[in-house]
Amino acid sequence: MKRAIFITAGFLSLAMGIIGVVLPLLPTTPFVLLAAFCFSRSSTHLHQKLLDNKVFGELIRHWERDGVIPLKAKWLATIMMVSMVSYPLIYRQFDLSIKLAVVAAIALSLSYIWSRPSLANEKW
Repeated sequence: MKRAIFITAGFLSLAMGIIGVVLPLLPTTPFVLLAAFCFSRSSTHLHQKLLDNKVFGELIRHWERDGVIPLKAKWLATIMMVSMVSYPLIYRQFDLSIKLAVVAAIALSLSYIWSRPSLANEKW
């Protein structure tokens, strides 16, 4: 039962991560890392498939081994988040509270990403 729960959670997290590639407020990396965690607890085969993935494998290995988010991934996340929300926030009419919530979500996400080390020997 526990194994089935972890596998289900892993696939749901992976799906959210894939959706996050195109939705700016849904971050990809944390969901892929959560999927890797769930698969590592339930299926060595699925976990290895993620580690072997050309897009996410290296990122997962860095995180699992050293808790690192590479500088390239930090910049990519920053550029994608800011560019995807800039136009709607500036040129579209939304309630101010929605705009503030979006800015807060982006700021919190980026502050977490940039607070992680970029190299294995850095301290948190």
